[in-house]
Amino acid sequence: MTLGRIFIAVAAVAALALGTDVAANAATNTATNTAATTAAEPRQPVAETRVTPGAYESAPDEPACVRIRGAEACVGPDGSDRPGITVEDTAGDRLHAAVEYYQHGYLGTEYVIHNLAGKGQVRGSREIGKVVTFRVALYRGDRLVKHGRWKTVQNIAKYPTKRDTRITPAAARARAKVCTTTRGAAMTCFAERGSAYVLACDVRADKYQARAEYFVGGDPTTRFEIRQLAGTDTCGKAEHGELAISMYRAALFDGRHRVADQLYRYN
Repeated sequence: MTLGRIFIAVAAVAALALGTDVAANAATNTATNTAATTAAEPRQPVAETRVTPGAYESAPDEPACVRIRGAEACVGPDGSDRPGITVEDTAGDRLHAAVEYYQHGYLGTEYVIHNLAGKGQVRGSREIGKVVTFRVALYRGDRLVKHGRWKTVQNIAKYPTKRDTRITPAAARARAKVCTTTRGAAMTCFAERGSAYVLACDVRADKYQARAEYFVGGDPTTRFEIRQLAGTDTCGKAEHGELAISMYRAALFDGRHRVADQLYRYN
């Protein structure tokens, strides 16, 4: 009986020691596995503090700009480096840059400034309204090749031009210095009494749109357009301050397709 009890006691001590070693090994393995898992887990991304370009509107004293590859258009306050509405040609290729815009939220008259001066040159106009909706575009001759998205800015001009959409062709003839027409459908008039302005009038009820195409200040590198979209007996007006109209013509379009035009006349 004594030997049996001694054997049982020894076996119990051995089992206890074995259990302790197993528990210690298990704890060690668990810690090792936990460390490996922690090391293998990817780090959580850190919040970005950089501002995405275009996420915020430009400051009031800086121009608001839109860009595509090859061209940039901006609308800026008087004190900025790009006052008024401007367009820059940023690529030396066969295309030329242009800016297309509407004023005062009125979609019946679209304005276009074509920059024909070449790469790195900026052209534009200081005469803009209180609200300007504009986009940048690339042209090959008269054909639109590419354009960007529309952008609207307001309250940038210190002395914005007034909205004048109630001019009729009869009133345009009466108040302007000279007018020219094409097939009795499109009419271009201009006057230079203190402040030069141009009128583009649609004088026929048809599917075509009247257009004025002209140059100012004797500069052959900038062509201006007024596209009158509101229909018969309506006129669109553009102002040019002290700059004289140097060359002009009336044209007629079916959408983007030219239907008729006059030869350019010199002022």
